[in-house]
Amino acid sequence: RYPNQEREEGRRLRLSPAYARLHELGASFGEKSGWERPNWFEPNAGAGDEGRRPRGFAGRIWSPAIEAEHMATRERAGLFDETSFSKFEVMGSGALGLLQRLCANDVDKPVGSLVYTSMLNARGGIECDFTVTRLGPSRFRIVTGTAFGTHDRGWIQRHLPEDGSVSLLDVTGALCCIGLWGPRARDILTATSTADLSNAAFPYLTTRELTVGRVPALAARVTYVGELGWEIYAPMEYGLELWDTLWEAGQPHGVAAGGYRAIDSLRLEKGYRYWSADITPDDTPYEAGLGFAVKLGKKDFIGKEALVRQRAEGVRRRLACLTLSDPAWVALGGEPVRVADRVVGRVTSGGLGYAVGLSIAYAYLPVELASPGTPVALEFFGEWVEGLVAAEPLWDPRGERIRG
Repeated sequence: RYPNQEREEGRRLRLSPAYARLHELGASFGEKSGWERPNWFEPNAGAGDEGRRPRGFAGRIWSPAIEAEHMATRERAGLFDETSFSKFEVMGSGALGLLQRLCANDVDKPVGSLVYTSMLNARGGIECDFTVTRLGPSRFRIVTGTAFGTHDRGWIQRHLPEDGSVSLLDVTGALCCIGLWGPRARDILTATSTADLSNAAFPYLTTRELTVGRVPALAARVTYVGELGWEIYAPMEYGLELWDTLWEAGQPHGVAAGGYRAIDSLRLEKGYRYWSADITPDDTPYEAGLGFAVKLGKKDFIGKEALVRQRAEGVRRRLACLTLSDPAWVALGGEPVRVADRVVGRVTSGGLGYAVGLSIAYAYLPVELASPGTPVALEFFGEWVEGLVAAEPLWDPRGERIRG
């Protein structure tokens, strides 16, 4: 089995309402937790560069369409079907108290606020990594990765109070989600809605109920690709209409349909972490560079004691961004990382950063070796390829594009 090779059995089990449109657009489908999801759209390949095909295993299951969708999102707009993302609602009089005890960040924000947070174990390790939206005084929505739904739901259920003050409802199959991102995203969404989408009226990390064409929806201004845009949620029965409305509105602005392989390359450029690879239950937020999403001033939460101790003592290792001298070599995860003559870590995740023109990899390194400019080498098929520790994020380091 090659990396990224898709399983063939048990397919077409869970379908997005826009599945027929994605098929018509030439989607090359993959599978995640039973969902059919586009990895890329092969008709987009003509706008990409076949010469960028990676060497070795990374180039076996790849398409120039990934670059085309990546660059379209950076330069114009990309439309992504994210219906497969796992979604839960936490409700009841004890909902806020439970989430404050489980989350490292502070979720006690005004209704309509969206918070990026992790849930930690007693060692401070990252058990869950997701966003929490406050829908009401005692109602919250959690959105997490497609494959992490069972794990994250189980972690929350394990900590539910026994007095019945909190209910946990899986709404994954009830809500579709379309992601719209890129410099033209606001123009596209404005063409479909009468809502005020200006930065002042609809700032980053907030949500609003609005109508997209004829579709009642909840728009969340958040991104996993590092561009201006929204995740738009609607009841599943409106999913096809939602996709068609946004797709039609996007045509004058050069919108491109995008797949999950483009999402992965976009998030790598922006330095967004991927749970189960870059961050795991064995990694703390401070080691992973996610200390900004920890509020130690909050009342006790699971893992706080371990983080207080680690902050006082200092971290011994840190997740570092590595860039390779030869972009034809692309890390897939697990490759050894060497500094001088000593192996000091292994790649957690990697890929091509098409907009920055670099092969990017992440790895935990001893803190004294994790400073930008440190020379490193990664091994591919017995060959050591040189690189450097880079300052991150490589794309839009001030976050001006996502807040614009």
